[in-house]
Amino acid sequence: MNITVWEWFEQRSFHFRDFRDLAEGGATRNPLTTTLVLPTRNVADTIGPILDTVAQLNERTGLIEQVVVVDADSADGTADIARSHGAEVYSENELLPEYGGAHGKGDAMWRSLSVARGDIVMYADADSTDFQEHFIYGTLGPLLTDPGVQFSKAAYRRPFTQDGKSVVDGGGRVTELMAKPLLNFYYPELAGFVQPLAGEFAARRELLCSIPFVTGYGVEIAMMVDVLTEVGLSAMAQVDLEYRQNRHQALWDLTRMSSAVLRALGRRVDVSERERIPYAPEDVLALPRPDIYLHAVATENGLRLDEHLNEQLERPALTHVLLSGRERDTVA
Repeated sequence: MNITVWEWFEQRSFHFRDFRDLAEGGATRNPLTTTLVLPTRNVADTIGPILDTVAQLNERTGLIEQVVVVDADSADGTADIARSHGAEVYSENELLPEYGGAHGKGDAMWRSLSVARGDIVMYADADSTDFQEHFIYGTLGPLLTDPGVQFSKAAYRRPFTQDGKSVVDGGGRVTELMAKPLLNFYYPELAGFVQPLAGEFAARRELLCSIPFVTGYGVEIAMMVDVLTEVGLSAMAQVDLEYRQNRHQALWDLTRMSSAVLRALGRRVDVSERERIPYAPEDVLALPRPDIYLHAVATENGLRLDEHLNEQLERPALTHVLLSGRERDTVA
């Protein structure tokens, strides 16, 4: 490790406004090409506006060379709508068919690399109702402006709306209840990421082709760990996009998603116990103490990394305490 979590958070956390020149055509001077990949499943109501936003940005900047939609054979006409808006559309099952039928979002993302041509590949969720241009140029910004960055992750606040009422930070339940505690415990280097499960991220294609992909909902957290292992924390970045509104899942669906996240990370923990190089003494000092919980959050004033004392003691069985007390009394 060559950088602490706190140093990384200060040096590698950006705001989309830091890259506003890209939205005005500054990207045309950049020799790197980019591919935008949108994995889709029954998003007929959102895919058209998203692709219109991409096209609007592209007309002005030429930022995205290739737009790819990998569809899960949606029954609502998603593929036809995407095709009519100019995207390259593939069924997830027609790419790399020798591997059989596709198994979820992660598999679609992996298969998309077989047709992606860009030096940089960006992924974005296609169920957003408020997709904006800065989702694209903000996420790509660190990769297009800093040769030391190989992976860039979106950060944002996730409002939750139910029965007409909105809770500003009520979304991202799997992130807050499963992903962040797991990363704090097993991979504290990654505790500075505000949205480790964000579907919006970009990376050099060469890097993405060098790591495995989990086929289901665990793809993002597994990728975070694999990228960390492959290129190190200093080559990773995050960008504050401010707000991101997408579909909210029922609690029982979140249970399945949580299970996928747990299994994906658990497999990497098992491997790391056997293969990961132990920290050097000086590196241990750079990690949070086990009783410190780091909570990276997005706020109206920007990204923030909070520390919480999460002290946990374990008391002995009371029968042993009482027995020891009686023994002391007997001796006395």
